[in-house]
Amino acid sequence: MLVLRNFRRAQVLSRPHRSILRTAPATRRTFLTGLGNEFLDLALALPLPPGTPVYATTIILVTIATRAALLPVAIWGKQKSRVIEEVVMPIIAKEKPVVAQEVFEKMKADKIRGDKPFLIEYHAKRCQEILNARRKELMREHGCQTWKSMLVPPLVQLPPFFVITLMLRRLSEGPTPFDSEAFFTLTNLVHPDPTMTLPILLGVITMANVETNNWLMTATQRANLKKLEEKREKMKAEGKRILEPGKIIKNALRGLSVIRILVASVMPGSISLYWVTSASLGLVQTWIMDWMDYRRRSLLESKAAAAPPGAPDPASTKTVQTKRRR
Repeated sequence: MLVLRNFRRAQVLSRPHRSILRTAPATRRTFLTGLGNEFLDLALALPLPPGTPVYATTIILVTIATRAALLPVAIWGKQKSRVIEEVVMPIIAKEKPVVAQEVFEKMKADKIRGDKPFLIEYHAKRCQEILNARRKELMREHGCQTWKSMLVPPLVQLPPFFVITLMLRRLSEGPTPFDSEAFFTLTNLVHPDPTMTLPILLGVITMANVETNNWLMTATQRANLKKLEEKREKMKAEGKRILEPGKIIKNALRGLSVIRILVASVMPGSISLYWVTSASLGLVQTWIMDWMDYRRRSLLESKAAAAPPGAPDPASTKTVQTKRRR
């Protein structure tokens, strides 16, 4: 009886599991198949000149259209970063001397005693805590938290990227019209690039996209970067452990460039073409936005250099006065 009961229980538990495994791939396959059929219909409907590789051209055009549709999200992320640079950080810079004086007066009122190094370290720590809290408050007030500008644009771009990649993977399975069209170094759009040109080009473009931040830097940015490096070296010499998230992310992205070469070398030519096109458009987009930021920062620095030394900032002055009343 115990054996029969266990057998019946196993039958009941296995039925939903089998139905899920049977229906889920069918649904996914239907979606990708329908999307692939729409892609093929679009490729045949486009008024391309005779002799043009229809499917490769359609892949490029679809990539351009997708990038153009997602461009507002990238611009939104850049605008949030500009608010931090042009609004939040100038206010923090204006309030820094006021905070330092207030902390000093508070230390005197609390009768904090100690040797000079201790007092300097305590004062710097308290000022940093207050300024960090103030910066977070301003960023919440203006809706420009760092995580928004860093995470939202990539998270919005990932779903279309994976969907198009899976669709092209599905279309590259035989029988398919992709096996009768050659493009650039690809003998057809089904097999990997035999010359490894597209995978290597993909890795180079990805690496360039990582390093593009260092191409356009103003004199002030380079000076600040140099001071930051000197400060880090000094802290390392003192035996302090330093966590550098920027370097960690950059090294991870550099490693991703190599991984993309290896993955693209075994992918169908259609996917390699899509990845290279998407990476190229991303590099152009990043470079244009960085160039616009470079022009904007250069203009702000020239205005700041031409302004009188004691010229007040109305927004910052109002903020400081409000803080004093508090």
